[in-house]
Amino acid sequence: MYYTEPVARLIEKFSALPGIGPKTAQRLSFHILGMPTEEVEAFAEAVVDAKTRTKYCSVCGNLTEADPCGVCQDSGRDRSVICVLGDPRDVVAMERTREYHGLYHVLHGLISPMDGIGPNDIRLKELLNRLHDDQVQEIILATSPTVEGEATAMYIARLIKPLGIKVTRIARGLPVGGDLEYADEVTLTKAMEGRREV
Repeated sequence: MYYTEPVARLIEKFSALPGIGPKTAQRLSFHILGMPTEEVEAFAEAVVDAKTRTKYCSVCGNLTEADPCGVCQDSGRDRSVICVLGDPRDVVAMERTREYHGLYHVLHGLISPMDGIGPNDIRLKELLNRLHDDQVQEIILATSPTVEGEATAMYIARLIKPLGIKVTRIARGLPVGGDLEYADEVTLTKAMEGRREV
């Protein structure tokens, strides 16, 4: 044990966070130790406050303080379209575009048999329950272009198509500003498949 028990515990807690290795945990811990006490207390209060005041929307599954969330309550949103996402962070990405004005449904995971996550482990039942009022005309599948994201999208499409609701998938391909020479074959294939007339 190289550090006092409180410092070692702080390093251990930082190390438990995703993407934080031992060196980064040590660096963060020493940064906190060098901060004024008031700032450390404000930081700790922000962590506790975020954890205690944030919950998931009972309708769409997005992070919220109020239930239902602001998007679900917004009467100006297009209620005929639901964009299906894997994670609450994806909602923020979609909202940043300022182009999408429909509703959301967050699955809180993707189908991944290798990780023991099946259709019953994500919020599919809740999605299907939202489709019974004949208001929804289109489901946009915006899961990640990974094996798990593709499998989840295909599974959902097979479930929903028999209901007579239009099912679409977001386009995949080359990022804006990316170089063609660095794109892999799958990305280039998807970009060619998703081409449209200009």
